[in-house]
Amino acid sequence: PLTASSPARPSGSSRCAARSELPALAEEVGRRLAEAGVTVVCGAGGGVMEAAARGAAEAGGRVIGIVQGESIATANPYCTEVVASGIGHARNLSVVSSGQVVIAVGSEWGTLSEIGFARAIDRTVVALRSWTLEGRERMEGAPGVVPVETPADAVAAALAAL
Repeated sequence: PLTASSPARPSGSSRCAARSELPALAEEVGRRLAEAGVTVVCGAGGGVMEAAARGAAEAGGRVIGIVQGESIATANPYCTEVVASGIGHARNLSVVSSGQVVIAVGSEWGTLSEIGFARAIDRTVVALRSWTLEGRERMEGAPGVVPVETPADAVAAALAAL
């Protein structure tokens, strides 16, 4: 069942242009998740992570940010709680492990690593303007990766996966 402690993990580029499509999509995803009572877990950086955190926080939601370094001061201002991992990009595994489903927004390398980690630990990935994947044998069709077109579809798919 969905509760306020059922976290979803929006994943995406920290380097996207502020006026590009991706931050607007991520902000809507964050807002819709918060409105559904879902805790948002993110990497606490800028770009898509900040936009998702902003959307969730401005909707009154809880946002847990996991930063790469040792200082919680590096988190974006919309994180309501921050964890300093001190492990660099390896924190991506901690971020996806902290959620029950991953929403990937955009397609940078860190997002791809999070998709891989999520599937390795059997988390559903909802892909919004993100990577398309193909595989061989049992990986054919990228099992567990659900492509969607809109933030509403992304949140609906994530909630269905919970």
